[in-house]
Amino acid sequence: MKIAIYGSGGVGGYFGGKLAQAGEHVTFLARGPHLRALQSAGLRVQSVTGDFTIHPAHATDDPAAIGPCDLILVAVKGWQLPAVLPGLRHLVADPTTIVPLLNGVEAAHQLAQTFGPRAVGGTCKIVSALAAPGHVHHLAAQPELRVGQLARSPPSRHHTHQLDQLCAAFTRVGVDARRVDDIDRLLWEKLIFIAAYGGVGALCRAPVGALRRPPTRQFLERALLEGEAVARAHHIDVAADIVPRSLAYLDALPPDATTSLQRDMLAGRPSELDDWSGALLRYAAAAGLEAPLHQLIHAALTPQESAARGVST
Repeated sequence: MKIAIYGSGGVGGYFGGKLAQAGEHVTFLARGPHLRALQSAGLRVQSVTGDFTIHPAHATDDPAAIGPCDLILVAVKGWQLPAVLPGLRHLVADPTTIVPLLNGVEAAHQLAQTFGPRAVGGTCKIVSALAAPGHVHHLAAQPELRVGQLARSPPSRHHTHQLDQLCAAFTRVGVDARRVDDIDRLLWEKLIFIAAYGGVGALCRAPVGALRRPPTRQFLERALLEGEAVARAHHIDVAADIVPRSLAYLDALPPDATTSLQRDMLAGRPSELDDWSGALLRYAAAAGLEAPLHQLIHAALTPQESAARGVST
């Protein structure tokens, strides 16, 4: 398959690298020093499951130079999505399948509004970051990827076939990738998890080893319960054990693990605060619910988020 990776950082770089390792025709979209490093020295992935290098790595900052693809993995941050929509148009033709790997539940539907059923749903589990230009560091968690057609989209045999091919490519290189029929539920389950973990972590400025101890553990648990209540109010049948299962996952992470939200905020960069707690608050309001802990998280972190974006408050 001809595949474009739109956003080649910790997530896109890792999963794009694995697809290249599987023998697929992969082109990375990147910019600045990261692009130059990819073009000159290739992609280096340092991983807890085994290091590898893709050299040469096909990379460009011009989507038009790539042209229509069979499949596009979109792995930018949520706040960057509107800016990449024009570039995505150069990569899309009738057979193209677009798989977003963004956090949250809104991005897939935003893509579907623009590109129709070509846009499906996707979610992944991995703790990874761009350590340096051309260097992705996979720090923790066995990588997982789940993809599937959105509930609101008409079913398509073609896109189902494309997703099966994608999962088969990942399976060849040891990534647990599966097509599922309930991708909307999985997107919500991840949002419940990351909004609580990332929001509490950013608010406390602490890694998971500190967060999972009392009394902060109770704060985390209540934030998870709020997210679960919002999902159920929108008739999303999340797992009955979503809260204890999320806490168990946090208990298994290395004690120094953090989220991308925490790392962005500590570095003074724009973050996905509005796509995590902000999204939960929007959905809560639509259902006539209150989510006081996420309201606290969002309100307390908004001044720092505004400063990172250069917005006067």
